[in-house]
Amino acid sequence: MALPLAGRVIAVTRAEQQLGEARRLFEQAGATVLDLPALVIGPPDTWGPLDDALAELEDFHWLVVSSSNGVEAVEQRLNLRGSGLARRPRGLKIAAVGRKTAARLEELGAPADFVPPAFVADSLIEHFPVSGWGLRLLLPRVQSGGRTVLAEAFGEAGARVVEVAAYESRCPQGLPSGALQALQQRRLD
Repeated sequence: MALPLAGRVIAVTRAEQQLGEARRLFEQAGATVLDLPALVIGPPDTWGPLDDALAELEDFHWLVVSSSNGVEAVEQRLNLRGSGLARRPRGLKIAAVGRKTAARLEELGAPADFVPPAFVADSLIEHFPVSGWGLRLLLPRVQSGGRTVLAEAFGEAGARVVEVAAYESRCPQGLPSGALQALQQRRLD
């Protein structure tokens, strides 16, 4: 059986930490895959606000994560404290935006208590299972850029929202040599 992408050279622009699934799918179809990350996911400028919020985790009603990057950052910082999302305070519920975010939580032994029907922030707001009034919510998010719709909507609904930088997305310092060479030689399909 001929593979549909046999002989093709494809560049995948996912962040370096997120190349796995795309790479696997293209390679299964016969393509040669080059890494050309458009973003690099790294730490925020300071861990202080996230660490402070995690020190008070038992005081929150909900942890609302909108990306697997946020899940990873929270898990890593909790691990430094000798804890993890699977051992979170009993009263803390987790809401996850997106299939991959929910899947990562599941892998960590901390399944989401709520995942909206559509994998966007607006759906989470529209279908959130309880009124936000009086709730304390922790929203770990990207340091710069990104949407603030969750914090704004929950704040308007009467929730006390703590929105903290959990990671940063930056442009890479340079291109991987194989991808650069393929671009210069116009070998990408």
